[in-house]
Amino acid sequence: MITTRLYQQDAYLAEFTAHIVDRSEDGRRLYLDRTAFYPASGGQPHDTGEIAGAPVLDVVDEERRVAHVVASPVAEVEVACRIDWERRFDHMQQHSGQHLLSAVLLELSGAQTVGFHLGSESSTIDLSVDELRPEDVLAAEELANRQVTRNLPVTTSFQPSAEATDLRRAPDREGMLRIVSIEGLDRSACGGTHVRATGEIGPILLRRLDKVRGNVRLEFLCGMRAVRRARRDFDGLARIARGFSSTLEEAPALAAGQQEALQASEKARRRAAGELARYRGRELYGATAPGPDGVRRTLLRRPSGSLDEELRAQAQGFVSAPKASFVAAVEDPPAVLLAVSADLGVNAGATLKDLLARRGGRGGGNAQLAQGTVASREALAAVLAGLGWA
Repeated sequence: MITTRLYQQDAYLAEFTAHIVDRSEDGRRLYLDRTAFYPASGGQPHDTGEIAGAPVLDVVDEERRVAHVVASPVAEVEVACRIDWERRFDHMQQHSGQHLLSAVLLELSGAQTVGFHLGSESSTIDLSVDELRPEDVLAAEELANRQVTRNLPVTTSFQPSAEATDLRRAPDREGMLRIVSIEGLDRSACGGTHVRATGEIGPILLRRLDKVRGNVRLEFLCGMRAVRRARRDFDGLARIARGFSSTLEEAPALAAGQQEALQASEKARRRAAGELARYRGRELYGATAPGPDGVRRTLLRRPSGSLDEELRAQAQGFVSAPKASFVAAVEDPPAVLLAVSADLGVNAGATLKDLLARRGGRGGGNAQLAQGTVASREALAAVLAGLGWA
C-alpha cells in the first residue's frame, strides 16, 4: 500500500489521525495509510512527535511507503498523531531560507548550489565556485533579507519533468515533480516542507566559508536560529569589549593590537629560549670530557615528551664547537636526535636514517642535525647502540 504524504500538500498540518496498515513484530516500526511526518530526505532531517503517545524516533522513506520508528510498541489500528511543531517549523524556515539564498547567490555570483545540509545548530550549502569573496557574502545576505521583507509567496505544485521549465537546477529524476516556487525569484524541484511566504523565514544570517572538495561551503541560519546565534555573538563581543574597557566598535582593533603584541612577545620568548638552550649546549660541551679520540660525546635521555626546538638548539650549541657529537633520546614516544660538529666528517642525516630504517623507523635531516622515530623502546635501544650508546 502506498503511503499518502500529507506534508506534501500541507506543511502546517501538525495533528492528524491515521490507520496503521502494517507494523513490525515488535510493534515499533509502523506503516500508516497517511502521514504528515516528513522522512529524512534532500538534506532535511526527519520529523519527530508522537503516534498514539509513543515518541517518534525516526521516519524512513521506503519509496512507496513511509516507516515510523517509535520508542515503544503501538498496538492500536486507528491512531492520533502529533508532529513536534517547533522542530518542523524550524526546518521549514531553514529549508525555505536555503531556496531563497541559493537563488540570490546564483543571481549575484553565478554560484550554483550543489549540496544542502540542515543541521541541528546551523545549515550549510555547497556552491560550485572556486571562491566567494567576503563582499559577495555580505551582498547576498543583504539581498536575501530584503527578499524576506517582501513576504513573497512560496507555493508548491506538481508537474511532469518534461514540462517543468525554468528550474534553478535540472532535476535528477523523471516523472512527476513537486515544484517549490518563490514568486518571481525561484523554481526548484523539492520534496521538503516549506513556509507559505518568505516573511516567515525570518532573518537570514551568513557566517562561515570553507573549501570542501573543490566547492565553497557556506554556513547559514534562519529565523530564531539566526536571532539566537546573533545574540550569542553579541554577548561574546560584549564580554571582550568589557575586558578591554572599550566599546564594541573599538574591541576588534584592540584585540588585533593585543594579538600582534602577543605574537611579538612569543617570538622574543622563543628567541631567548633558543639562545639560552644554545648557551647550555656550549656549557655542556665545556663540562664534557673528550674521549680517547678527542671527541666529546653526550647523551641526553627523556622519559617522555618530544624533540622540541629548545632541545635542537641545545644540540646545535654543543656541536658548534669542534669534535662534538650530541645524541638525545625520548622513550615515550620513542624518538632520537643526532647532531655532529662539521669537522667530524660524519653525515648526521645519512647515519641516522640508515639506523632508523634497519629498525623500521623513519627520519632524516641534514649533515649536522637529524632526528626520527621508531615503534618501540627496544628499537630505540638498538638505534642508540648503533650510535655507540649501548
